[in-house]
Amino acid sequence: MSLETKTFSVALIGNPNTGKSTLFNALTGLRQHTGNYPGVTVEMKKGECKLNEYLKLNLIDLPGTYSLAPRSLDEMVSVDVLLGRMKGESKPDLVISIVDAGNLDRHLYLTSQLMGLRIPIVLAVNMIDVANKQGITIDWKTLEQRLGIPVIPIQANKGKGLEELKATLAKVLMQEGSSPIHGPEFPEAVNQEVNRLREQLGNQVPEFLVQRLILDIDGHAQKHFSQDRPYLNDTLNQIRERLKSHGVAIPAIESKVRYGWIREQLKGVVSRPRETPVSFSQRLDQILIHKFFGTLIFLGLMFLVFWSIFSGAQYLMDPIKDAFTWLGEHVKGALPVGPFRSLIVDGVIGGVGSVLVFVPQIVILFGFIAILEDCGYMARAAFLMDKIMARCGLNGKSFIPLLSSAACAVPGILSTRTIENTRDRFATIVVAPLMSCSARLPLYFLMIYAFLYNPQKHSSWVPALYLFVMYCLGLLIAPLVALLLKRTFLRGETPAFVMELPTYKIPQIRVIVRRMFDSGWAFVRRAGTFILASMILVWATLYFPNTNLEGQSYETQIEEIEYRIREKKEAQGTGTEQGDSETDPEIKALEEQKNKLTEEWKGQSLLGRVGRSLEPVFAPLGWDWKLGMATLASFPAREVVVGTIGLIYGQGEVDPGELKDKPEEFELVKTLGEEVQADPLRGPYSTLVGLSMMVFFALCCQCVSTLAVIRRETNSWRWPIFTFVYMTTLAYLGALLVFQVGKLFF
Repeated sequence: MSLETKTFSVALIGNPNTGKSTLFNALTGLRQHTGNYPGVTVEMKKGECKLNEYLKLNLIDLPGTYSLAPRSLDEMVSVDVLLGRMKGESKPDLVISIVDAGNLDRHLYLTSQLMGLRIPIVLAVNMIDVANKQGITIDWKTLEQRLGIPVIPIQANKGKGLEELKATLAKVLMQEGSSPIHGPEFPEAVNQEVNRLREQLGNQVPEFLVQRLILDIDGHAQKHFSQDRPYLNDTLNQIRERLKSHGVAIPAIESKVRYGWIREQLKGVVSRPRETPVSFSQRLDQILIHKFFGTLIFLGLMFLVFWSIFSGAQYLMDPIKDAFTWLGEHVKGALPVGPFRSLIVDGVIGGVGSVLVFVPQIVILFGFIAILEDCGYMARAAFLMDKIMARCGLNGKSFIPLLSSAACAVPGILSTRTIENTRDRFATIVVAPLMSCSARLPLYFLMIYAFLYNPQKHSSWVPALYLFVMYCLGLLIAPLVALLLKRTFLRGETPAFVMELPTYKIPQIRVIVRRMFDSGWAFVRRAGTFILASMILVWATLYFPNTNLEGQSYETQIEEIEYRIREKKEAQGTGTEQGDSETDPEIKALEEQKNKLTEEWKGQSLLGRVGRSLEPVFAPLGWDWKLGMATLASFPAREVVVGTIGLIYGQGEVDPGELKDKPEEFELVKTLGEEVQADPLRGPYSTLVGLSMMVFFALCCQCVSTLAVIRRETNSWRWPIFTFVYMTTLAYLGALLVFQVGKLFF
């Protein structure tokens, strides 16, 4: 008789930098996914773990937190999940509390709060190898007896102790009627007030949350429950005054009770050497978080990242470019002349291909960020930037979302949920899109090689320097805008910055590769959906109307000219070098005729007519109608701009490899350069045209996804509209300043 497999729900929770994600990945492997709970935007990782033939876990990876005193959206969601109050999620059958073996005195604070939830707990003590190196010894049996819960020492990154952990989880889950867990005991006066308030609320609020209402002054729970209970704030103030009269000060009583309890549990259990040896992390921090040398190292690391994006991605981009070129040529040869062929070849293959060719750059960028996070350096960068952030009314917690936005503004904005202060969180959200994200890379790359870099005159590191400057521009402007916001709309005091610096560790290859794959695949999905739709719309506005005043098809005329050019080249290629427009005047004349027809077609298209009517708006920035229309067409998604430029100028995908090796032979660069030089206004200032466009894209919010996330995170349309308006205005003024002031010096 086969036994039916039982499935249990288990929550994993712990302080940041305790190895929680490492343990989650070790238990679930590839059987995991990320999603959102109904009604909230907090992302939650879930995965499956098979304990044995008859037991399976649905594991929930809750956001890292130092406390269950909900002061942010992340912490409130965690509490709701643990209490079974989250819609669509059952109450966990068990909680895994993961702590750092070298910091039990601090990390058991969260565990002591979990004990008040009346849920079975298994304590996973991680990083035992680091504790051993520091000379720390722990009496595991005594600790388990005192806490009254299973205690399992593990080393998650090496898989040590995981089998014992799984066996313990199975044993606890299969026990029925397990003995209650006894955590810290609060003064009787607090317990009486909790019972009294719960009765007043009609027993609708769990006892744990009632206690949090009393202990957390202006916490997230108080703000949440007072929305439909206007009397609650006054009631809580009266309760706190009564407790104060009994010698129980709120909120100090909680830390006093919990840390006193922790000291008692660890007395004689944890032994430390009298003289703590200076660890490798501490010696390294003397340099990496030094005010001067640390800043130089940080800037150097950022420059290395951008140099790698240029030098390393090229070898991966060439095969992608060749594949789309081959596909476009074969489809073009198989289909008859007409709108359908143009849609497939120019709109779909050419448009999307011009974006997908930049996937390697984006993957490399995300890989570097994942390495910096996993090795522990990212927290140091936040600590290093805290003083700069403080001068702008923010703190170091705002720096990590800003740095994350260098990859993509969407996860950067989502990571602001850990910022407790609402004003600081909103200020960080609004300035996060100013950071140059990976979607801006294609335009930067094109402009740098088209207008700013000459391989015959400049060193190979010059493109990386230009890119570095563009990223620094966001880093400089964002704090200034935040300072303005904190002194006007979001006025408030700068909160203190408290962060525990994790121990340095060797990054896990599996984690890095998974992060790179996820980011690359997300970009490919976006290119296959939103960007594809945008490119088709751009193609349609550039294709129609496709006939001249006499009713003749532009496409047919251009096809006939191309056929005549091929015939002449083939005829000259028999036994001699193949003819080209440089040596054969007939071929040159035919190509000029073709270019003239193409320009006439694009100029009288729907997009061309709109662009020409708006050219007076673009002219002060140094742009013609073509660059202006490419910019307007890219407002839904920045990635669209390069594909749009390619469509407007009648080119295929942009290959950075060709741009780097032979920029003078790259057709789109030649076309851009020739048109700019031919213009009497912009001709002498082609470098300024490239800089003007780069500055505009560095400061403008051209991303519907970012605006949608701002709307969800702020629960208001006011902030995304404000973000779009101020960034567009700032971008226009910045591009105007670059071109007009630059003309004075050229």
